[in-house]
Amino acid sequence: MTVPEHVVERAWQIAQPILNSGRNQRRAKAKGFAFKLFHEFDNPAEEGSKAHIIKKIFAWGETSAWIGPPGSLKSSLLADAAVAVASGSDWFGYKSKGPVSVVYFALERADLVERRIWATAARRGITGRLPIAVVPGIVDLTKPGSVEKIVATIREAEVEFLEDEAHEGDYVGLAIFDTFAKLVAAGGGDEDKASHQGAVFTSIQRVKDQLGGGGPHVALIGHTGKDESRGARGSNAFLGDADLMVTLSGDAVKTATVTKANDAPEGPIFSFKGEVCEFGADEDGDPITINIVSSEEVSAQVASKPSEPKLTANQKTMLAMLADAGAAGLFTKDWDAKGRDAGIGTRRRADLTDARTGLKAKGLVREYSDKWHVNRSS
Repeated sequence: MTVPEHVVERAWQIAQPILNSGRNQRRAKAKGFAFKLFHEFDNPAEEGSKAHIIKKIFAWGETSAWIGPPGSLKSSLLADAAVAVASGSDWFGYKSKGPVSVVYFALERADLVERRIWATAARRGITGRLPIAVVPGIVDLTKPGSVEKIVATIREAEVEFLEDEAHEGDYVGLAIFDTFAKLVAAGGGDEDKASHQGAVFTSIQRVKDQLGGGGPHVALIGHTGKDESRGARGSNAFLGDADLMVTLSGDAVKTATVTKANDAPEGPIFSFKGEVCEFGADEDGDPITINIVSSEEVSAQVASKPSEPKLTANQKTMLAMLADAGAAGLFTKDWDAKGRDAGIGTRRRADLTDARTGLKAKGLVREYSDKWHVNRSS
């Protein structure tokens, strides 16, 4: 007897929830790490497979780094982002997916952060209340015990926001830490040590995990090194642990450029100017001012390239080999092997090391976990 196809299909519809229930119960009792099977993966082509707060910029559960030299308006830009996210406004042409709450951890000059946010909201014409909380003081994320306090702070802020009828349902979607250097230094850490930076990033991930649902987007404000072309100050672990890294450059006009992204192209994403706002006068009659992001529209600009560094013949050959490897890059041993095939390091092994370190010193290549890549500007 042949069972009609529609009967089989209906039987499967009834049985599937039962089977899934049993599987979920079994996994709940499992002693190993949680895992996800292939057929349970999110389809990247489906809407909502990656939940954004601001499309292509801030996504739930990810970490971004916003770095630049002094005077690049890093903190002003993230204050502007906080107001846009909390009000559900588009940001530099990137679409908002709706308002969510923001917690800004101001490890330095919290009073200045408050003034920036207040002035930015006023410049945008926002007169009502916004779901933004500023947390003043030092946060030591190098210690695992600090995770619980960060989680508690965010949850307590959420309670305040959810009790406000104007912002009902606005969970914290963006947590800003200003600055990353202070996060590392708070526990006596050193930005130059990958292990110290790694401890901070581990704590950030634990915060997201404990908050559930992937956690909020974490935005870190950082500094570039003395050579701005070489990216963030300190260990390059910063580059490896951020999902998105944006470098700010320029004088009167600042340009935000994606220098690293897990699933987006690199390059300039927007440009902006600063604007000085006056709050009135102090007790001496002098104006009280604050520098915020201007409302003036500025077309995205590509920063001018510095003059090309001079390279030795060996450096040119090694750089070309690494460039040929593309986005995949090369491990040190594989890069060295290609160099030896070209006759580099056969007489003097140190020639390979000299070529690598020389290229790195010129900011043309970067290395993370023993794997090398060509910097985009190369």
